[in-house]
Amino acid sequence: MTATADTREPSHEARKSAREVFDQTIKALSACGQDAISQAVCPGILDPKLAVDWVERADRLIRFESDRSALRSEVPALAERLEDLLGRVDLRDGATAADLALGFIERLPAIRALIADDLQASFDGDPAATNLQEIILAYPTLRALSIHRIAHELHLLGVPLIPRIMAEYAHDRTGIDIHPGATIGRHFFIDHGTGVVIGETAEVGDRVRIYQGVTLGAASLRDSSTLRGQKRHPTVENDVTIYAGATILGGETVIGTGSVIGGNVWLTESVPPGSQVIAEPARHEVRPQSPDRQSAVQLRWDI
Repeated sequence: MTATADTREPSHEARKSAREVFDQTIKALSACGQDAISQAVCPGILDPKLAVDWVERADRLIRFESDRSALRSEVPALAERLEDLLGRVDLRDGATAADLALGFIERLPAIRALIADDLQASFDGDPAATNLQEIILAYPTLRALSIHRIAHELHLLGVPLIPRIMAEYAHDRTGIDIHPGATIGRHFFIDHGTGVVIGETAEVGDRVRIYQGVTLGAASLRDSSTLRGQKRHPTVENDVTIYAGATILGGETVIGTGSVIGGNVWLTESVPPGSQVIAEPARHEVRPQSPDRQSAVQLRWDI
């Protein structure tokens, strides 16, 4: 005879009440220990929704608002909300939320000029675009770039944490991951965009065009924390085109002016100006299908 597990329910006395379960769970979750989550949140943490709401408002103002009477109220309101947001993080010594907010507002025309260049680059580079309005309203790449331009400006002002929240919000909404520290030149175009990754120390020149799935990344070490603070991501000079799926890694890697990087290329070394880099073509084997096999049947790959 084989033993069987006892599947009987515990007695009423052995059962915990819902209140006991709730109290124990609350006690465990509220305990501030030495684990990573406790260290991150127990001292107090910024509500990310505040940063998201603000960058949405800033993005809409920069991309869509041109009515002067509306701007007379929107610009001061944007500055006031930014000052409040900046007051919730630890700023560098000597910096004040009011001064940084005013400094950012002063840069709004320049940010808009950059985004206008990106809009024109999208129209020039995409024959499927019928007009500029279609791009500014419907293209996720322009939204991602607009939020990046905003976040990058705050990054340059030395604002901690908030630019990263904005960048990850754009990543979540568009599938395009651009670190706010990345430096991107004028007339930048990302076609399709999904899966693009541009790292913190990447430098991208003017009139660069990249396609979906491109990574401008860093080589990974077992302990990558040793690379913190160093240039880890590539430099892409002016007038470069990088096709879908290409991966370019390393802080010392430079893609020379006017180069074309083909799809699925893996690069960890520099290429001179005017280069054309292509991946070794894959070898394909064509197998004749048995004539008695019905087309509706799932094809086998082991024949």
